[in-house]
Amino acid sequence: MSRTRRLAPDLEVKPYEYASGGWGSVKSLAKSLQRDHVPFSGPPVLLKQNKTDGFMCVSCAWAKPADPRVFEFCENGAKATTWEITSKRVTPEFFDRHPVRELEAWDDHSLENEGRLTHPMRWDAATDKYLPVEWSTAFEEIGRELRALAPESAVFYTSGRASLETAFMYGLFARAYGNNNLPDSSNMCHETTSVALPESIGVPVGTCTLDDFGKTDCIFFFGQNVGTSSPRMLHQLQEAAKRGVPIVTFNPLRERGLVEFANPQSPAEMLFKSPTRISSQYHQVRTGGDTAAMIGIAKVLLDLDERAQEAGREPVLDHGFISEHTHGFDEFAETAKATAWDRIERRSGLTRGAIEAAAEVYSHARSVIFIYGMGLTQHKKGVETVQTMVNLALMRGNIGRPGAGICPVRGHSNVQGQRTVGITEKPDKVPGDKLKALFGIDLPKNKGVNTVEACEKILDGSVRAMVLLGGNLVRSVPEHRLIEPAWRKLRLTVQILTKLNRSALIHGEISYILPCLGRIEKDRQAGGLQAVSMEDSTGCMHGSRGQVDPASPHLLSEPKIVAELAKAAAPDRSTIPWDEWVADYGKIRDAIAATYPEIFHDFNDRLWQPGGFHRPLGARKREWKTETGKANFITRPRLPPTSTWRPKIVTWSSSSPCAATDSSTPRSTTTTIAFAASMARAMSC
Repeated sequence: MSRTRRLAPDLEVKPYEYASGGWGSVKSLAKSLQRDHVPFSGPPVLLKQNKTDGFMCVSCAWAKPADPRVFEFCENGAKATTWEITSKRVTPEFFDRHPVRELEAWDDHSLENEGRLTHPMRWDAATDKYLPVEWSTAFEEIGRELRALAPESAVFYTSGRASLETAFMYGLFARAYGNNNLPDSSNMCHETTSVALPESIGVPVGTCTLDDFGKTDCIFFFGQNVGTSSPRMLHQLQEAAKRGVPIVTFNPLRERGLVEFANPQSPAEMLFKSPTRISSQYHQVRTGGDTAAMIGIAKVLLDLDERAQEAGREPVLDHGFISEHTHGFDEFAETAKATAWDRIERRSGLTRGAIEAAAEVYSHARSVIFIYGMGLTQHKKGVETVQTMVNLALMRGNIGRPGAGICPVRGHSNVQGQRTVGITEKPDKVPGDKLKALFGIDLPKNKGVNTVEACEKILDGSVRAMVLLGGNLVRSVPEHRLIEPAWRKLRLTVQILTKLNRSALIHGEISYILPCLGRIEKDRQAGGLQAVSMEDSTGCMHGSRGQVDPASPHLLSEPKIVAELAKAAAPDRSTIPWDEWVADYGKIRDAIAATYPEIFHDFNDRLWQPGGFHRPLGARKREWKTETGKANFITRPRLPPTSTWRPKIVTWSSSSPCAATDSSTPRSTTTTIAFAASMARAMSC
């Protein structure tokens, strides 16, 4: 009987039993080049992708190596590139043919597949169409509307693809305007990380770089689909696997990328079909059962350590590290010991033998990397799970050692970086004294809204304006069927976009589409061609230079759009020379360096450093910026009985808010409003 299931006339689902990568990736790339009408112009651009003198991929945030391969891109990254440099265009004539109500009936893929936006557009209520508008008119009216509102009623959302320069300017704009309402896509993906890691090890990001993958002798992998979300990491995993490094995976599904990989850049693997096995152990943990599995591993390690010491053998735990560098070990150890195996097995969905096998591998490894993704973070118990994973690392001293550490895998290509330069709703996370001294901005004292809180305030009517720097927020948030009717009641909606999406169609009373340059396009300003920068998932900063001519002469860059909005909406609330910054992005980077000197000193001089320059992280040097001054074993309540706890599964009705790109591949999961509430609790920790 056929295993193919047809879900719709043009959609079918069938099993994929081949290795990740291989000829399937090559064929997919060829299709995307044809689909986006760039079969000849696309390949030369791809050769510049993730290169030191080229552009940072617009897809995922995985690291860019100092010594790149000839083809330093994956299938998804190549698709994202062709998706952006497509020759297809959405012109004013397109909008003249299609009223908004008609476009609302289109699916998300069809909207984006029409191509690049070419002109600034304003929604016209009489015709229900977007009509072209002059840039100056758009900025004047948006500024007038924002000035008429109470500052707390306007929200400035950021997706994860804006550059460091743009994000920095955007944060200053919002604060000059008068609020800290700066929600972003991080609120919906790795907010758990931002809460968990500072409490545990004193940093909000991971501690590993690409160099650590070459030095590790074991990798533990939790809740992340590398083949879809960060395919270039498969090169590091493949190299480790070929060295005999055990890769122990915990994932409810058998993701092909974590099973085996055929490198499309290896002639031998392509010709002779000899894929590399990636995971040496693959544990299909119950959804939401990762914490239980980790407690089980800790329980085994404690038992092995006691036996080793009784027998006079080398201890399994790193007692010297625990004594000198950590706090709270005894409480965690007692909790793990007291947790019954039957409860661990029920909650994890794994047998005791499977957990013991994973622990045995860990007990013999010197330097271990712990990789995780949104399979851990997007749960009500996400903070607890991440901190339990950190506890495992601390038990054997696997932080602050070459080849070891914590590696959260971020989604969008600069979702981590925008936080680094001030995109946050929390005023205590930005240097208010410097904002005053450098830019004449009085930092608003009140906490702003995160993404969940912004949605709640849209629903109750207290938010009146939404300005979105990228993204597709209406479609990304849980319960969009509740959000859409409330969104239509907003006074003002402004979308800064490269392509048409659902959020631009579910408009407010006054609605603008402001089309911007894409990252891969040449950005010509008064000071000449400009470059921008991003932070990758490992905390390294990289320069990025556009390669192709703009899709339309009517496009403006993101920094230019932000500057003009700031001048229109908050003309006298800062001393920022917006026009000078737009003419020369190097001056923006100088301002970033002055604001955050520890991270960005000599920013312009280091912009093109091969492999990027790494942000300083005390945990890498075993310096712990926590309340205790040490790395903390954090112990949460013991595992509840299975009957009283249910995993909160998440469902996005369209593209995930943290998908690697606005691609044609929908991310389907499961969620209810309880998810939003749970994330709100995590974000308030």
